[in-house]
Amino acid sequence: MMARNSEEQDIGSVLKAFVKENKLDQGLNHVNVKEVWYSQMGPAIKKYTNTIRLKEDTLIVSLSSSVLREELSYGKEKIIRMLNESLGQDLIKKLILR
Repeated sequence: MMARNSEEQDIGSVLKAFVKENKLDQGLNHVNVKEVWYSQMGPAIKKYTNTIRLKEDTLIVSLSSSVLREELSYGKEKIIRMLNESLGQDLIKKLILR
């Protein structure tokens, strides 16, 4: 538990310190990656997305359409760049489409 501090602090820095102290980064990153995938890829791809997992720096996405999987595989680098940009950090280094 964080020690009580009498100084005023902005809520953003307090939340960041809480997340870091309680080692919640990985869980929050997983949730953020899912949200960014759905928002950036759109409803058509969301419909065919079964599961999304973030394992270290690799994003593993399971798709129900082999045709869509093939189409997306051509733009993996662009997808990684777009997702990292939306996340505000270089979290994803590799993308695996299954």
